[in-house]
Amino acid sequence: MFITFLLILVQAMSASTIYDFNKDTSTVGWRVVDDSVMGGLSQGKLKMDDNGNGVYSGSVSLANNGGFSSLRYQFTPINVSDSTTVVLRIKGDGKRYQFRVKDKTSQYHSYITYFETSGEWQTVRLPLRDFYPSFRGRKLRIPNFNHSQIAEVAFLIGNKKAESFELVIDMIGLE
Repeated sequence: MFITFLLILVQAMSASTIYDFNKDTSTVGWRVVDDSVMGGLSQGKLKMDDNGNGVYSGSVSLANNGGFSSLRYQFTPINVSDSTTVVLRIKGDGKRYQFRVKDKTSQYHSYITYFETSGEWQTVRLPLRDFYPSFRGRKLRIPNFNHSQIAEVAFLIGNKKAESFELVIDMIGLE
């Protein structure tokens, strides 16, 4: 157990941090975008827990052609030229989520990949080369992510079923 903790600590220290939820941070700058933008009834929210983690939770509804909730964070673009992987330190609920990046906040599409959660704390590594371009659920015919910067990250749940969800977020980084 102690060796596992040390391994996680060393890995976290070698990563460049995009966002570190802790007792000194807040949810300012994060925004929830649900399917209500197109008439849906899904509802997501973000709050901080007592340990300083971000807790993104809510429910996805298929009513009114809905079916997704997303949590987004825009920031001054950071250079990712020396990075190959997005690193998430999360605790999920056993459900599948998308992680999304944009190299410019003004672009209409995102680069996405999926990850599964286990119900336990886990460190998820997502190779940037695997993020493919998508807009409104459709894969675009342009290359996978190959940019030198990131200006937005997002989590999205939309598994084509009505369900409640909870994703606890400790850290988002790069290696």
